[in-house]
Amino acid sequence: MKKHLFIGTFNFENKTLIIKDKELANQIKNVLRFKVSDIIFLGNGQSTEAKTEILEIKKDEVVVKILNTETNENEYAKDVTLYLAILKRENFELVIQKATEIGIKQIVPVLSERTVKTGLKIERLEKIIKEASEQSGRGILPIITEPMKFKDALAHAQNNQINLFFHLDGENLNKIRLTQNKIGLFIGPEGGWSDPEVAEIKKSDTFTKVSLGKLTLRGETAAIVACYLGLQ
Repeated sequence: MKKHLFIGTFNFENKTLIIKDKELANQIKNVLRFKVSDIIFLGNGQSTEAKTEILEIKKDEVVVKILNTETNENEYAKDVTLYLAILKRENFELVIQKATEIGIKQIVPVLSERTVKTGLKIERLEKIIKEASEQSGRGILPIITEPMKFKDALAHAQNNQINLFFHLDGENLNKIRLTQNKIGLFIGPEGGWSDPEVAEIKKSDTFTKVSLGKLTLRGETAAIVACYLGLQ
């Protein structure tokens, strides 16, 4: 039986809980058509989950009984941040969804020299992250920041133990053994990183230029593959 998980700002201190989010209540009642006594799982986005039984379904609320709580153990030990140059809307949203499913902890949209599209709807991206987290059974919601200029993203990445800067001229990632737990992944825009941007990373010893092989991958393909490999 499929486990239905919903993530929100839930408080599990009491034996009963009222779901007051109208959109979620509508999803439970009218989309998924749950009934009284059905089992659903609620997550608080901080790795705690509750197995609950539906007691009552109202017009805009759902009342549940908490049967037990436990810690979600699906998260990777590695803390990986994706620094992604802003791509075309549908491609960027695809990466956000898949990176969340794979296990990325944080996403930083980057304004590079060759960025074409600059406007992002953060609220829409947060919704995509929430739905992808629920679908994949994650215990937390990855953070997405406001877009950063390239140099600001480099400064932000100094908190990482290692930053992998993906470029065709880099060393094949398969030859690098990642033992660090806090990792940054830098993926460029459709036109690739500019020469000044490539030169800029040489000023920091936390950056390593790497590649995914000899083939030229689209930005969204490279990002998804890099996220998976970075967590292994």
